[in-house]
Order: sequence, then C-alpha cells, then structure tokens
Amino acid sequence: MCANFQPPKPIQFIDDLGWVTPTFDFRPETFPGYFAPIKILNQQTQAAELRAAMFGLVPFWSKDEKMSRNTYNARAESVSSKPSFREPWKKSKYALVPMTGFYEPDYATGKAIRWRIERKDQRAFTVAAIWDYWKKPDGEGLHSFSMLTINADGHPIMGRFHKPGDEKRSLVIVPPDLRDAWINASPVEAQALLVEMPASEFISYAAPIANKILAKN
Repeated sequence: MCANFQPPKPIQFIDDLGWVTPTFDFRPETFPGYFAPIKILNQQTQAAELRAAMFGLVPFWSKDEKMSRNTYNARAESVSSKPSFREPWKKSKYALVPMTGFYEPDYATGKAIRWRIERKDQRAFTVAAIWDYWKKPDGEGLHSFSMLTINADGHPIMGRFHKPGDEKRSLVIVPPDLRDAWINASPVEAQALLVEMPASEFISYAAPIANKILAKN
C-alpha cells in the first residue's frame, strides 16, 4: 500500500508530462486526506482536465469523508467488486496521478524505515487510479481518488517493502504512450493495463520522514 507520495513541481507538469500547470495549490507531499492534482476525463465534455482531488476515495453514497483514510489504495483483484470502488470502476472513472516519487516502509533493519521510489532520471511519472465525485451535506462537491495496486511478490524493487510475511504490493505505473488509453479505457481495457512497474527504469533508497512532515499528517 502507498500512503505517501510527492506530486511534481509546477514546471515538471510542462517539461516532464507535457501538461498544463495546475491552477490550484497543493502540498509538496501528499498523505490520505490531502488534496493533490489528478488528470481525469470530464464525463460531460469528454475532455481531459486536471482536478484537485482528495487522496482517499469517498464514494458517491458516503455520508462523510472519514472513510478516505481507508480507501487511498484499491486492489486490482477486487476493485470491480468492492463496494467502495466498484461504481467508479464500472463507470470508467479512471485517473492519472502525477508524481516524482512515492514512499514505502522497509523492514530490513527490523524497524520500518521510509524508502523513496522514483524514476532513475528523476522525471515525473503517472500512476493509475480511480476517482469519484461526492456531494457534501452543504452541497459542495468533492473529487477524490484511490491509486490502484497489484501483487509485487518477487519484484526486484517493490518486493522488499512492507512487513516480513505480508504480501508485497506495487502501484501501477502508466507509461506516456498509454496515458490517453488509461483515462479513456473500458473496464476490460483498464484491467489489461494493470501491469508491473518496469524495474529497469526505477530506483529506491532510504528517505526517513522528516519530523516537520510527520507533524502535519
């Protein structure tokens, strides 16, 4: 599971992704409950657009935002059937989450040490996600998202993270040539795009969390 990532800097949206720069503010690191930029297909206009969305999906039927603390990742094996996720999956609400790196716990020392996973060239990349729209009791709308994960047992990079004995999981990296395909996919097409991270393009290293970041979470 991934509960922490770093969105790109504004200039990287242009230089690395070829996108426009977000017109809204977001924090330098994202945790569940924080807002971050995602790219989605507007289902009315059918145009791709950047949205500020909360990390942790809040289904349209939810009574409050509290469940976002438990819905920031969606397992590929159950995303089409789990109540929190099945409607966004069925309705092709697929999103791209841009980032420059994400963080996972490594237990090689016996204690959880935060490690960073990023591209070798340090360029921004995109992760597969689903999104939903929820209307608050006061009538205000909220976009939110959950990043998709797949099994990573034996993966050269992702196979080392999480507690010993636990299943290893990985985010799904969407390469540049498949980004449009992802946000325009049908459920059948989307399932076929949930593939392993290309280990040859990524690196990982220890990146203990700063106290000032912990204090904000």
